[in-house]
Amino acid sequence: MTITSPHLGSPSGAWTDARLLFALEEVVETELNRHLKVAKDWMPHEYVPWSDARNFPGIFEDGEAWDKEQSKVTELGRIALVVNLLTEDNLPSYHHEIASLFGRDGAWGTWVHRWTAEEGRHGIVMRDYLLASRAVDPDQLEAFRMQHMAEGFESDNRHSMLHSVAYVAFQELATRVSHRNTGHQSGDPVCDRMLARIATDENLHMVFYRNLLKAAFELAPDLTMQAVRDVIVNFRMPGHGMPGFERAAAQMAIGEVYNMRIHHDDVLQPVLRHLKVMEMSDLSGEGLRAQEELGMYMGGLDAEAAKFDAKLAARKARMAARAAG
Repeated sequence: MTITSPHLGSPSGAWTDARLLFALEEVVETELNRHLKVAKDWMPHEYVPWSDARNFPGIFEDGEAWDKEQSKVTELGRIALVVNLLTEDNLPSYHHEIASLFGRDGAWGTWVHRWTAEEGRHGIVMRDYLLASRAVDPDQLEAFRMQHMAEGFESDNRHSMLHSVAYVAFQELATRVSHRNTGHQSGDPVCDRMLARIATDENLHMVFYRNLLKAAFELAPDLTMQAVRDVIVNFRMPGHGMPGFERAAAQMAIGEVYNMRIHHDDVLQPVLRHLKVMEMSDLSGEGLRAQEELGMYMGGLDAEAAKFDAKLAARKARMAARAAG
């Protein structure tokens, strides 16, 4: 799908991925320089409780088998940590996706490699923490990793550069929220600090893509509005294909790590409000229709989240009554 750019002024100037990549290169360079000034390097090994570590069975004679009683994190914490780590594990596929879309040259390429390097820290520190602290079953974790990575990952938005920018603007914030809430629910201050550090990175990545999305709205408002509509209506977290994801997602929803209410209030709405998406007036045709459809979808999602809130409150009340009785 293309539209004629008012800046380029003729049908031959209709927006394509290549034209948009070129037009946004200067914005990417500005955002990259800003990111490098505010991002702080940190050492993954400094967040890992190495003194808790001991050998597992295998080549070591003193190896001790894993038992869930050894874990310092809650049951919900274990579930969410595995989901979050398996999501991070697919970094090679994510890198391939964005490098193919954004390119490996110029400011785009520099950002792609910098983002990948920063994301790599997240998988390193999470796995080291989980193994050193014996938070999860290491054999099951490795089996899940092999299965998940062997299936690979293909983005729902790989067909369009604009859709991909829109998706990561929301997905990076979703990942930040998931990590932060997992830390709060983990029951382990060491885990909470580690995930807070990761969440800080994810927030900076969100700001980069959010600002890029703002620039895209200024260049091609109708096309960008359609991309945002499509992404929000069809949004899925990148880890949706991992083993046992549906059950884990349900437990994380009940445990208030990530659910419809959080998705609506803490992920979608902040980005939409910041960009004033629902107040944009320089739209026409398909852009206006997409804005209207987005508004209807957000209203429906809020209503569904309200139903979920009521069910969750009733569940909490029942559990409290049982505990009191």
